[in-house]
Amino acid sequence: MSSESAAALPARTVAPLPAAEPDHRTVLLRGGEVHSPADPFATAMVVERGHVAWVGSEGAADAFASGVDEVIDLEGALVTPAFTDAHVHTTATGLALTGLDLSSARTRAEALAAVREYAASRPGDDVLLGHGWDAARWPERTPPSRAELDEATGGRPLYLPRIDVHSAVATTALLARVPGVTGLDGYHPDAPLTGAAHHAVRAAAHAAITPHQREEAQRAALRRAASLGIGTLHECGGPEISDEDDFTSLLELARQEAGPRVFGYWAEKVTGPKDADRIRELGALGAAGDLFVDGALGSHTACLHEPYADAPHTGTAHLDAADVAAHVAACTEAGLQAGFHAIGDAAVSAVVDGVRAAAAKVGLARIRAARHRVEHAEMLTPETVAAFAELGLTASVQPAFDALWGGEDGMYAQRLGAERARTLNPYAALLRAGVPLAFGSDSPVTPLDPWGTVRAAAFHRTPEHRVSARAAFTAHTRGGWRAIGRDDAGTLVPGAPADYAVWRTDELVVQAPDDRVARWSTDPRSGTPGLPDLSPGATLPVCLRTVVFGQTVFVRPNE
Repeated sequence: MSSESAAALPARTVAPLPAAEPDHRTVLLRGGEVHSPADPFATAMVVERGHVAWVGSEGAADAFASGVDEVIDLEGALVTPAFTDAHVHTTATGLALTGLDLSSARTRAEALAAVREYAASRPGDDVLLGHGWDAARWPERTPPSRAELDEATGGRPLYLPRIDVHSAVATTALLARVPGVTGLDGYHPDAPLTGAAHHAVRAAAHAAITPHQREEAQRAALRRAASLGIGTLHECGGPEISDEDDFTSLLELARQEAGPRVFGYWAEKVTGPKDADRIRELGALGAAGDLFVDGALGSHTACLHEPYADAPHTGTAHLDAADVAAHVAACTEAGLQAGFHAIGDAAVSAVVDGVRAAAAKVGLARIRAARHRVEHAEMLTPETVAAFAELGLTASVQPAFDALWGGEDGMYAQRLGAERARTLNPYAALLRAGVPLAFGSDSPVTPLDPWGTVRAAAFHRTPEHRVSARAAFTAHTRGGWRAIGRDDAGTLVPGAPADYAVWRTDELVVQAPDDRVARWSTDPRSGTPGLPDLSPGATLPVCLRTVVFGQTVFVRPNE
């Protein structure tokens, strides 16, 4: 690269570590299995001043034992990098943990019974909040009506978003708190709210949450994440999702207390330096996350090139290629990461066309260096996969979506037909093209469940889209760090931040999508660190301890 072209590149954004001060003690962990590319047979690790200082064999660990502050006998446990969940709505996750969760309701009648019971148990709540219903999985195929919800709640305000959070049902009492709601786009008298009507009703519901309720929910979500070996969360906030107080209070809570790190993205368009400065003042890494180009497949709001199989339209477009280009160019000029929510093939095409137009304006090298992101990116084609690689876009994806909605009889097939549904979430093609992957949950859309996420990618419902467990694990650990511009974290090598988890698990193997490879892959001569057996039906690892920057943030009781 010439000095002239190098000078045109912005300084690459490197996210600062938001956790509290590192633990200054020196700790030796020994007698287990340490998942490290530095030594595929490592059984011990030394942590000093919040960083990995050494990994190696049990015999070599003897030399460190007398000079450390603490020795932890792993008793055969597995140590891995802590997971990074690259797409989370933390307060909503906590509210789902502390509120009404309808994800297990098998029928509309079950959902209404749960609403009735929950309303009776919360007499003091100003607004009742729930989450997770999915009428596509019910025999009735229809959500509760407003009249049914009015009866079940005794006429109280209730907000119930669908599992994908792109539509919602609400009671008459809550709608009455939104002046002019009947005139907003997406208002339906007795069908789920979408678009502007949904956003307005959601804002009214969230406005009723007290600061105490919000903090309680955030703490609950962070505790759950830590208990699952998650050391880092990417919070995806924005004016159409939460509010600024929610976003900044979460970042402050994570800074002040030991727990998972939280990096924030704020989904608001940037038109120039003033907007970029405001994004930074909020504490966000970028104007990214759920900056909606479209909606979701389940709500028929993902934007498609061809109509839905079960609806006579192509969904909803919120941004076009020109909007994308303007945002990406402005963010790149400001040295800020940009990103979008794009699910449907037309939405993904708009992102690709827009980013390519921005590259023509500010230069491809600058676009690639900024590591702009696309969240979800479900309906990809060979052409858009190649464009992601060309433009240096990170695909921030959620494998649990396929586990939940994929397959010949799943929601994807209902919405798109089996042929189109089989093209969704092509992780193997993305990896072959060199597209960086970062895995997440979109919690509370799907639960925080890192090993389940790795399993879902390794055993994708469409076999040609499967990736090795190792590649999936990397996308859920190191991939999230790379997505925020940090190449020095998410792996247990000397110098890396000491973010790790300790697991009780069965024998380690090396799984690949091809069964012929998996049969020989336990041979130690392969020199590849093993992982737990993630085959469908196998017991997933149990988290015993989670450590962030050398600080223990979770210990399983009675262990």
